[in-house]
Amino acid sequence: MKNFNVRVYGLLINTKNEILVSDERRAGISFTKFPGGGLEFGEGLSEALKREFSEEMGIIITVENLFYVNDLFQISAFNEDHQLLSFYYLINYSHTDKIGKLEYTYPLNEDGEKQRWVSISELHEDNFTFPIDKKVIQKLITDYKK
Repeated sequence: MKNFNVRVYGLLINTKNEILVSDERRAGISFTKFPGGGLEFGEGLSEALKREFSEEMGIIITVENLFYVNDLFQISAFNEDHQLLSFYYLINYSHTDKIGKLEYTYPLNEDGEKQRWVSISELHEDNFTFPIDKKVIQKLITDYKK
């Protein structure tokens, strides 16, 4: 059966013009992406994004503006019967200084997830795993060069 998989991600940018990225390992696959995840039945996009940040990082974010929606056909890397619909929002967290610089080696070698800051000026699509994230990076680089 073919299904849609709705994903929502947050673009959190601090005062140093760095963006938060997530390094993860699931089902034996290591990947780098933006923080966020899947919509659960009965949730709206903003509600799901707030839940994901609360679960993953223990923080309460404010969802601001929609930044990007994928307009390309994309199959899930984890289930070939799922077509992805991905929404990326600019988000706010007033205490980004409390999200410290974690020291860890990536890609991760064990299941889990960790976040780190990356300067927007150093963003490169080759450092991300999934095709939709690569499109978002292209847009971020273009928008933040202005």
